[in-house]
Amino acid sequence: MTSTSIGELSPVWQQLMQQAIEARSRAYVPYSNFQVGAALLDAEGGVHFGCNVENAAYSPTNCAERTALFRAIADGHQAGSFEAIAVVGDTDTPITPCGVCRQVLVELCPPDMPVIMSNMKGEWRVSTVAELLPGAFSADALTKA
Repeated sequence: MTSTSIGELSPVWQQLMQQAIEARSRAYVPYSNFQVGAALLDAEGGVHFGCNVENAAYSPTNCAERTALFRAIADGHQAGSFEAIAVVGDTDTPITPCGVCRQVLVELCPPDMPVIMSNMKGEWRVSTVAELLPGAFSADALTKA
């Protein structure tokens, strides 16, 4: 699903996208200058902000999506209890989570949870966690019969 009008999103998702834009403004990006924001909606209606935080060593850099998810877990919310996540970046088309973030989404979110992806022009696309990473490695692979 793609659109050029943010107004076509549900009011809850519109607010979540605006919160992702606010989170984006908090990004620490002295090396790439590429700000990304995320807003994660929990089951109680609370929102957890995330932004990308860079590091000169690059590898310790953390994406906005993971920041929001890890913050929610640290705040006491249970894995699997999240309702939706919005992510926004200044890209030509709606931004998508990187591969590492997709794996973390699979671990911490329901497979049918909406992932609302947008850019600063107001274009958006909605997918689910499962659609973003088909055939994902999950905890099920670790259980022995």
